[in-house]
Amino acid sequence: MGKKRWRLGHKTALLMTVLILEGACLGAAAGMLPIGVQKDWSYRDVHEAAEHEAVKADSGEAEKVVALTFDDGPHEKYTALLLDGLKERGVKVTFFLMGENIEGKEKLVRRMQNEGHLIGNHSYRHIQLTKEGEGTVCEAVEQTEEVIEGITGERPRYLRPPYGDWNENLECQLDMTTVFWSVDSLDWKLKDVGKIVENVEKKVSSGDIVLMHDIFPTSVEAALMLVDRLREKGYEFVTVEELLID
Repeated sequence: MGKKRWRLGHKTALLMTVLILEGACLGAAAGMLPIGVQKDWSYRDVHEAAEHEAVKADSGEAEKVVALTFDDGPHEKYTALLLDGLKERGVKVTFFLMGENIEGKEKLVRRMQNEGHLIGNHSYRHIQLTKEGEGTVCEAVEQTEEVIEGITGERPRYLRPPYGDWNENLECQLDMTTVFWSVDSLDWKLKDVGKIVENVEKKVSSGDIVLMHDIFPTSVEAALMLVDRLREKGYEFVTVEELLID
């Protein structure tokens, strides 16, 4: 039974890849190829999409897992509150840090590492990387790598491009794993705890990567509420690395 579900998952992944490729071609032809934050499957590498669907299908019914991810931090106040809540609940998440926001918050970055969270790279500034030259992109990512390594002693292996804006040329320039998302919480837009929680709950399923931000008070409150409510539904929380490797 398990093998059949695994095969079905890969068929779903292949179908998803075809649909994304067709959609990309049609969108490009019409001049409407989406960039950045879109519901579930915005522009992203089709292989990443296929891998994600296979992971979801292969997770089975016995184990429900989800990865919460947080962009744009650290924030001196709200990231600290989020870390407090996660520690209390024994939950590990993934933080994609923006280089220009790290200075003066080194203790928070070390705390993330010490408490078992995964630290990723979100470039140095929040810009659309495909609109910059390859040299500029590599420099911005490398600068953030060096800042984080100087604090933690480790170079991040995972990169989330701002807006999810990426292409194959950039992939070849950087030896990192790009990580997108399958559920956008829209916390940056809604800024309402109840609406954020409702939005994620109605979309989430096992194997999902949820996009959130740790720079808004409503996002932090909503994230902790989601942890409590999804746990009641049998979900476990993992880092992006644990999700992809498992």
